[in-house]
Order: sequence, then C-alpha cells, then structure tokens
Amino acid sequence: MTRLFFFILTVTLVTFAAQAQKTPDPQYVPGMLIGNDTLPHLDLPSVDVFPKKSFKSKNEEQQYWRLVWRVKKVLPYAKEAAFLMKKYEMEVSPDARGKDRRVYVRKAEEELMKKYGSTLKNMSVNDGKVLIKLIDRETSKLSYDLIHELKGGVSAVFWQGVARLFGNNLKSHYDPWGEDRQIELIIQSIEMGII
Repeated sequence: MTRLFFFILTVTLVTFAAQAQKTPDPQYVPGMLIGNDTLPHLDLPSVDVFPKKSFKSKNEEQQYWRLVWRVKKVLPYAKEAAFLMKKYEMEVSPDARGKDRRVYVRKAEEELMKKYGSTLKNMSVNDGKVLIKLIDRETSKLSYDLIHELKGGVSAVFWQGVARLFGNNLKSHYDPWGEDRQIELIIQSIEMGII
C-alpha cells in the first residue's frame, strides 16, 4: 500500500512539474527585409581593439611618432629588397658562375640606384638603422649576409666598416619580441590601416 501511495505521489509531482514549465515567450529581434527574406539585425556596441597609446612624457610621444614616421618611410624599401631578393634567387641559378652572378647584380644595382638612389642617399643615420632592421625582418637575412652573398666578402667588410662609422651595424638582428617590439607593433598597425 505504501508503495502504491509513493508511486501515485511521484506520478502526480512529475505531472505538475511538467505542467508548470511553460514554453518561454519568443524573443523578437529587429530584422532587415532582403528580397523575400527577413534576416535578424543587431547593432553591436563598438569596442576599442587597439586602445589609445599613452605616453609618460611629451618627449616620449615625440620619439614614438618620429619612429612611426621612419618606419613608414623605410618599410617600402625593405619590402622592395625582399621582392628583389626573391626575383634574384629565381632568375640566377645557384650553380651560376661568378661572372654571370656579378653581371646580374650590377644590372640590378644600377636599376635600383636609378630608381631609389637619391632617396637612399638622403636618408638619415636613424633611418638607416631602421632600414637595416626591416631588411632583416622582410628577407630573414642580415644586411651583411646579403652584401656578402651578392657582392662578396670584401664589399661586405667595407660596408660594415662604413656602417660602424655612423653607429649602425649590418649584422644586427631584428627581434620582434624584444628590442624591436615597438617597431613590430608599428608595422602591424600600418598594415591594418590604423596608423
């Protein structure tokens, strides 16, 4: 008898619980009529993905914007260097004789000097430092190694000496997670159209 009582009590409670649950009221979302279809449309709040940069002092802000200006100025030249390096590697076979390689390099150098010579000659020392770093970033090769590969060891040593006289180093690596983090963030902002 008690079993029958508990069975009836359980069935009654389950029935009441099932009846107590109502289906929720439908939520209406604004929509847009496109052709014969109605598509839901929600306006999402805007979010600052890149918060405004804050500076400790006016001098720090000026240095930052000078670096932005330098990166914008020399980044196209570094990208052009990477493009020409790939073109060079495709056009000149690795087993080409030294004379054939030198002829091609001279032709490419004359073409570059005609196109960019005056601009490159008028760059400041700091522009040159950024350019050396960006060439390493774009080509994955040090500027010293590129000169050594294309023009030979004597030219590489000569240009390294000239660079050292002006406070540059053709053997400096690009470190996007350390020393050159700010330059990397600037490049990413430029490529995304933020700066």
